[in-house]
Amino acid sequence: MSAQPLLMIAVARERRPGERRVALVPADVARLKERFQILVERGAGHESGFADEDYRHAGATVATSRDISVKADVILAVRAPEDEIELRRDTILISLGAYDEDVAARLRSSAVLHLALERLPRTTRAQAMDVLSSQASVAGYAAVLEGARELGIMLPMMTTAAGVIKPANVVALGAGVAGLQALATARRLGAQVHAFDVRAAAREQVESVGAKFIAIDADQREDTGTGGYARQQSGDEQLQLRRDLTPHLSRMDLIISTAQIPGRTAPLLMDEDTLRALRPGTVIVDLAVETGGNCVFSRPDAVVVMHGVRIIAPTNLPSYAAADSSRLFSANLRNLLTLLQGPDGRLDLERTDPITLALTQDLAAKSVPAAV
Repeated sequence: MSAQPLLMIAVARERRPGERRVALVPADVARLKERFQILVERGAGHESGFADEDYRHAGATVATSRDISVKADVILAVRAPEDEIELRRDTILISLGAYDEDVAARLRSSAVLHLALERLPRTTRAQAMDVLSSQASVAGYAAVLEGARELGIMLPMMTTAAGVIKPANVVALGAGVAGLQALATARRLGAQVHAFDVRAAAREQVESVGAKFIAIDADQREDTGTGGYARQQSGDEQLQLRRDLTPHLSRMDLIISTAQIPGRTAPLLMDEDTLRALRPGTVIVDLAVETGGNCVFSRPDAVVVMHGVRIIAPTNLPSYAAADSSRLFSANLRNLLTLLQGPDGRLDLERTDPITLALTQDLAAKSVPAAV
């Protein structure tokens, strides 16, 4: 009896403007080639520094989008492909896009099973597959570099013959993965670093990277919700929080804003009254803009100047370091594929495993976009 052919997985080229990452890098193709047949769309890795020949050498077949549409059982992508790749009925797509209503409707109409990576549980066991965490780490690093470019001052203290330059004050609003990486990066660059998070438990993490925790309430309660995220606050609670935060933010030069709650609108942490209190020349980098933004004036991929404050809100910072972002994303997918593969070589999506159940649950109709 002949052996069953290996499952055919394909790596799609990204088409979203500004998206430079690739879902699977050559090193992970080499690790997976004994488990799967692997197609890579021509030019898929070009923007992140991986040539088609690198994929061939690793054991993949470089193919056209038509080949992928016809042959692939599983398609891997960073963002869900648009109409350039026709997704066959019962194809499995593994990508970001859990909270994009247009993507969800299109995939449902074509009977494609979308394993949306945002839906992975935030558990110890799932950490090796958690693309949100790996990409948020890159975003936090890049946010500081982007903010520093917009500032009219330097981050480190400098002593020169012409005088002493004081270090900049940098604050992260939200001490998740992106916020902590931003703090660590700013500190390495010589800034004085501060952080705020509504979760009292975040204080220890903030201090572990050398930052000062901003406590706005001596009796700050534990405001942690499901999965370790901050809970959704009421409108009145957010208003009071903004008023309490404003005196602290008024002393900052660079504000990295990262506060988000999965599947919900980002909390509003800076309104117009806050901006009036900031010093002219202050820069805000709002990483939560895709879920509404932490600043009322944030606009996706735009620079807004209001009351002398520059607000930038990039939506795809991981692509600024596309090669390393892709390596991290690819490792997450490799670990996920290895976990999901059953004894027959197919993806086993019917077991009652917390990771599988989270990935295959039906997409909610009422959703908001999620950032990476």
